[in-house]
Amino acid sequence: MLTLRYMQIGDVTQVVAIDKYSFETPWSARSYVYEVKNSNYSHMVVLALEEEKRVSGWRRWLRPFNGGNGAHRSQIIGYGGLWHLVDEAHISTIATHPQWRGRGLGEVVLAAMIRRALTLNAAYVVLEVRVSNIVAQNLYTKYGFYVVGTKAGYYRDNDEDAYDMRLNLHRDMRPALDERWRALQAKHGFRDLYTESQRPPVVP
Repeated sequence: MLTLRYMQIGDVTQVVAIDKYSFETPWSARSYVYEVKNSNYSHMVVLALEEEKRVSGWRRWLRPFNGGNGAHRSQIIGYGGLWHLVDEAHISTIATHPQWRGRGLGEVVLAAMIRRALTLNAAYVVLEVRVSNIVAQNLYTKYGFYVVGTKAGYYRDNDEDAYDMRLNLHRDMRPALDERWRALQAKHGFRDLYTESQRPPVVP
């Protein structure tokens, strides 16, 4: 089953692998561990294909000790990062696994972070996107983001500029977002353990 949930330490290896496929300057594993374990402002999300591998024979007698009928496996399909600071929700990163691209799953992750920002009572959402990334810009525009400025030489790998994009959040936009969210759930069949769930506690 596809599941949206908060990123866990055990997800970091897979997330970093996708990051390296997706970006010229990927985040380090240490950065993701910090976001998950130590940051009070981070709301990291993953879209995971989760399944429990069923076992038979003598191994089934181990069920009381392993917590179920078999080993739990979680394949990370996509992920995103959301920082919440007072009124601002900042989308810090978003990507999907190369083998799962083109199926609209990046939209699921984006919509989840927007819903989470509303739950956190943020006033607006901001993000940066390469000026050459038309596909991403079209997705952001679909959800109401607009360009507020340009950050010159923002991307270190080639000094490409970034558009600074913003989405103003209003309570009266919630019904339309909820309708779109239900359509995404009907299409992709995921369960949501992120957008209105309590954030896991930060480890001191």
